[in-house]
Amino acid sequence: MRRGLLSFGYLMIASFYFAQNSSITGHITGEGIAKIAVDIYLEGTDYSTFSDSLGVYRFNEIPPNKYQLRVKLNDFQSFYKDIIVKEDEQLTLDVHLKPIERGSDIEDVVVTGTLKAVRRSDSPVAVEVYTPTYFKKNPTPNIFEALQNVNGVRPQLNCNICSTGDIHINGLEGPYTMVLIDGMPIVSSLGTVYGMSGIPNSLVERIEIVKGPASSLYGSEAVGGLINIITKNPHSAPLFSADLFSTTWGEYNVDVGFKFNAGKKVQVLTGINYFNYQNTIDHNYDNFTDVTLQDRISIFQKWNFQRKENRLLTVAGRYMYEDRWGGDMRWKKFYRGGDEIYGESIYTSRAELFGNYQLPVREKIFFGFSFVNHDQDSRYGETSYIANQKIAFGQLTWDKKAGNHDLLFGAAMRYTYYDDNTAGTSTVLGENEPEKTYLPGVFVQDEIRLAENHQLLLGFRYDYNNIHGNIFTPRLAYKWSVDPNNILRLNAGTGFRVVNLFTEDHAALTGAREVVVLNDLKPEKSYNANLNYIKKMYFGSGSHITLDASAFYTYFTNRIVPDYETNTSQIIYDNIGGNAVSKGFSLNADLNFSNGLKFILGGTVMENTITENGITEDQILTEKFMGTWAVSYKIKPWKTGIDYTGNIYSPMRLPLLGELDPRKPYSPWWSIQNIQFTYDGFQKFEIYAGVKNLLNWTPNKGNPFIISRANDPFNKQVKFDSSGQAVATPDNPYALTFDPNYVYAPNQGIRAFLGVRFTIK
Repeated sequence: MRRGLLSFGYLMIASFYFAQNSSITGHITGEGIAKIAVDIYLEGTDYSTFSDSLGVYRFNEIPPNKYQLRVKLNDFQSFYKDIIVKEDEQLTLDVHLKPIERGSDIEDVVVTGTLKAVRRSDSPVAVEVYTPTYFKKNPTPNIFEALQNVNGVRPQLNCNICSTGDIHINGLEGPYTMVLIDGMPIVSSLGTVYGMSGIPNSLVERIEIVKGPASSLYGSEAVGGLINIITKNPHSAPLFSADLFSTTWGEYNVDVGFKFNAGKKVQVLTGINYFNYQNTIDHNYDNFTDVTLQDRISIFQKWNFQRKENRLLTVAGRYMYEDRWGGDMRWKKFYRGGDEIYGESIYTSRAELFGNYQLPVREKIFFGFSFVNHDQDSRYGETSYIANQKIAFGQLTWDKKAGNHDLLFGAAMRYTYYDDNTAGTSTVLGENEPEKTYLPGVFVQDEIRLAENHQLLLGFRYDYNNIHGNIFTPRLAYKWSVDPNNILRLNAGTGFRVVNLFTEDHAALTGAREVVVLNDLKPEKSYNANLNYIKKMYFGSGSHITLDASAFYTYFTNRIVPDYETNTSQIIYDNIGGNAVSKGFSLNADLNFSNGLKFILGGTVMENTITENGITEDQILTEKFMGTWAVSYKIKPWKTGIDYTGNIYSPMRLPLLGELDPRKPYSPWWSIQNIQFTYDGFQKFEIYAGVKNLLNWTPNKGNPFIISRANDPFNKQVKFDSSGQAVATPDNPYALTFDPNYVYAPNQGIRAFLGVRFTIK
């Protein structure tokens, strides 16, 4: 009898266990965008999960029963639904969250700052997240221009003629900023200077920004910070979308996106961007174009493959071609490369392939990969710069949880091929020798939950550079959740960067200065600490305020800084013998009032100095203060939204050509302000219009000229002394040479814009 009861009991337990073959799965989206790291619960049970990097959630081995599914996400209405799960049923339930009207435009929940999907409030690393909703407040044709309204981030133009540029974070130059697409290091070196303007806003789902070194996780280039551009998910993207706008300056931008199914298990998203500007304007009367003429097309396609157990497989590709030129108003194509009429003409052809594959094993193991081919054909007057760069990258990560430890193991391999027609890839004998760099690395990261409200992150990375040898980068982060409305984070770590001069510094190619490299350039090293505090305040009226404050400090050794001043006819590059320091404080404020009025405000006070031979001075082209704002209000009866955006910068030291140079040594306080009106009273499309640069501010104001010797760009009338320095003559009283590198702000004045967006979901 006893054996019979035991047998019956075992049979019942086994039957119950094997009967749990039912499952619930689906996608979580909000405003047409996949939401990751969202908590999903079955009310009254212990079953809970969260959405992955594609917004997919899944409950496995659920016993048949009635349940209430609950989904809760900040700034969105809570979702509840009663469901019935039958035996052996694979139930699919997609959840489309509706935003709360008072909700912030800046995502407050999801980040991937530690190479894994976590809620922002759970991340030990401070990460800022921006969605297309924010960037639409000031429509731009590309990511480079869109970032002008992000606090602590400044798009820096490096040339008055060809308008190439890079992204500064907390005052550090573009090469210190790592730009990723879907976590892959696609935009670097040549792409940093020549490819940023070719990334259209249409392919962006969100942008994540980490300020401060992240080399221990992402490797070289992530010294000043990183910008991770997350592309749209085909599942949550609209069926068709189009965004077209033009300006009174003659700029035309078209963004088109559509998706389709390639079979039952494959979804394909396609995005096409075309930008054209062919209007020669010279409002400062120097006979040179104020804005570079551009003709650019970018085609993007992303494939999502449905696999068993919702394992990840995405493959994406992008091709960009651009033809841009600036220079003498008389310039034509047949002058390209000659010394008769000066022009800077750049042809860029760029192909990218990247993806992520989850291995078919029980453990969470992913393989990410990318390949980039960048072809550059440029003429700076009679100077030719023809370059090719190939970057192949592969990374294997293993995400493993063990008790209160959330571990991440990784191995990466990066191969870079670079060849050009400059001395940078020539041997001592003058033979061509392309540069080939192998950078294998391994890293480990451990997030330790010390207590309910305390997290500690420890990380370490080892890389081996075939030119510079062993590189070690440790990392530490601590997070204390005082309560849900008060979070304190402390981060510290080291960084390193290997320099490729001609791919990173446009000034080495343009103008008449001679490039001098005094010694073999050593890798730069940095030591960083960052303290972050987030405070949320909610009021009974329905209003709420979020404050995000950070203090940062970075100490550099082996810093490489271009020297414009020792010899004004040269640009001298060398590792400084002293040190460099970047320090400051930033504050972001997100204010949402119950009447619909919204303020997103930011300000950063910073100091970037260089100390050598006991002398400390400010770094060139670095401001001490910058501020940004976006003020929005919706007039509901009129179905019209108003957005007032802008930025402001303090003076920065500028590169002069000598003591006689009449241009100002420091820039003035300056600000670019914009206003936009959006009408969304139609079912599937909205119309927007506004004015950019309301103050009509341009950097030539208060200066006799911006480009020196624009009347003699080939220096045919300049006299030089025995040391190569220009000397004063009646025709050249200030002893100048041709130089377009006195630039710190856009040279484009006030203009109106008009656009339309059309969407079929």
